Amino acid sequence: MSKLVETDEQGTFSKQLDGDISGPVILINKFTVDPEDVNKFQKAWANDAEYFKRQPGFISAQLHRGIGGSGVFVNYAVWESNAQLKKALNNVDLKALLKDYPPTTEVSPHLFKKVAVPGICLD
Repeated sequence: MSKLVETDEQGTFSKQLDGDISGPVILINKFTVDPEDVNKFQKAWANDAEYFKRQPGFISAQLHRGIGGSGVFVNYAVWESNAQLKKALNNVDLKALLKDYPPTTEVSPHLFKKVAVPGICLD
């Protein structure tokens, strides 16, 4: 089965889901996959994405792959709130979803909010 690797031990994914955050959140989920498992990974991710895009609060998702033969993928997904993402996660058997991923897959989900930096990017 896939292995969950926390991005930040102080701000774990479960702590982030439990927080009371207003407005949209960005889920960045990094996946590390052995090169021979890339096709199986992409099929499993597509099945997951089909489920999540039907959930209330889902706005968008985009999968990215590292270049140069990389086995690193990043999913950038936008949700209306962390509470809606948490509800979507609670409505599915995560172990059942993860069983379709190659056992070599490492999964690192983390939630973010946009940050305004004057003159460079908007909030």
